[in-house]
Amino acid sequence: MAKPLQPCKRIAVIGAGWAGCAAAVELAGRCHQVSLLEASRTLGGRARKVELQDKPLDNGQHILLGAYTESLRLMRKVGVDTDSALLRLPLQMCYPPGSDGMHFAAPRLPAPLHLLSALLRATGLSRADKMSLARFSTTARWMGWQLYQDCSVSELLQRFDQTERLNRLMWTPLCIAALNTPPERASAQVFLNVLRDSLGAKRAASDMLLPRTDLSTLFPEHASQFVQAHGGEVLCGRTVKKIRRSASAGWTLDIANGGADRQLEGYDAVIVATGAETAAGLLAGLVAGLPAASGGVEDTPALPSFNYEPITTCYLQYDAGLRLPRPFFALRDEPEAGNWGQFVFDRGQLNADQAGLLAVVVSVSNEAIALGSEALAAAIANQLAQSLDMPALATPLWQQVISEKRATFSCTPGLVRPPNQTAVPGLWIAGDYTAGDYPATLEAAVRSGTQAATEAALQLSGQTA
Repeated sequence: MAKPLQPCKRIAVIGAGWAGCAAAVELAGRCHQVSLLEASRTLGGRARKVELQDKPLDNGQHILLGAYTESLRLMRKVGVDTDSALLRLPLQMCYPPGSDGMHFAAPRLPAPLHLLSALLRATGLSRADKMSLARFSTTARWMGWQLYQDCSVSELLQRFDQTERLNRLMWTPLCIAALNTPPERASAQVFLNVLRDSLGAKRAASDMLLPRTDLSTLFPEHASQFVQAHGGEVLCGRTVKKIRRSASAGWTLDIANGGADRQLEGYDAVIVATGAETAAGLLAGLVAGLPAASGGVEDTPALPSFNYEPITTCYLQYDAGLRLPRPFFALRDEPEAGNWGQFVFDRGQLNADQAGLLAVVVSVSNEAIALGSEALAAAIANQLAQSLDMPALATPLWQQVISEKRATFSCTPGLVRPPNQTAVPGLWIAGDYTAGDYPATLEAAVRSGTQAATEAALQLSGQTA
């Protein structure tokens, strides 16, 4: 005899970033009634759409990886055609010709032949550099990409006898791009986790995926439509001030809506999918509302404090006829020489409406931000003109610098990150800062959201994960 269907539950998801949207989609797909609440008017959290010069751009240029399996799964689930929404490129680390960089590009061959071929054909690397890279890959695979004890990426590279040039042109840029933390204080184990699931997996997992549309459109807006189509609601411009629980009314949310406070009540569970600090404030406020049977203060969930790293994106608009030889290049990051850019993207090769627009990324950008937006944009424009040997790049038609000052947590060795389930029954947290293999990436956020939703659904149905 078939099991009777579990009754639909009312679940509130606070925060419509990528973690919250993932949780809401997962729950709505399981036939629960979802309320997705977002303080901003724009969906996406720290990976969202902004309007610049009447163009829908992003608060930061992103690269996804083929290894982002959960993100790609949910995009397809909510109706995104990932083949058209993302430009898929084989793994590459290519610097502009003549910039004393390297050219490493993997062909579309089965793994690990694609990496072997890329290594043999790589230019800008000596034989010692190539042997060093081969030794790293072989040793990491032999170790199962696992360290007995975590250390910094710099220590790991030293143990693996990596050459100075390979560190400068490949490992350091990859570490900063993936973890947004300098190698001298970045977690080697988390770095290895990323390499394991990209370089150490099937070829498609190492592909680089560049969004052709803005980040809010790429997933959050489709997620919103999916939730509403499945009987849920999406409430933007709603700031949750407090969450409370009672035996009679279930979970209650105190929210502010344009200065008018109101309450939403009767929820069976809550997932807090905001940033870590906002979540900590909401969870701390539970103390007064907890029933005595819950144990009081000692059961109140506590989140660790994180240090944060900024990411800056500099948009530079040129004549629409400008086109780079490749969709993106790595750049020599040399702050002492005034060269702050680490990667440059030709947005026109992603979206014809953005012809002539370049996006330059500066991760771990505290020092760059200190220059001020105008000075930083001018320095980056000069860097592009010199690196690409295109003098016209020194004088863009307009420029805009966007800095997300708390873009990611600092991913340091041995960092303890909290689980999704809190000490309070019926309450979960979700976000890229929760326990997981990955650093603060879109995939980490999405995985956390689906994990929190899965745990909540199982607990509400009386099952266990």
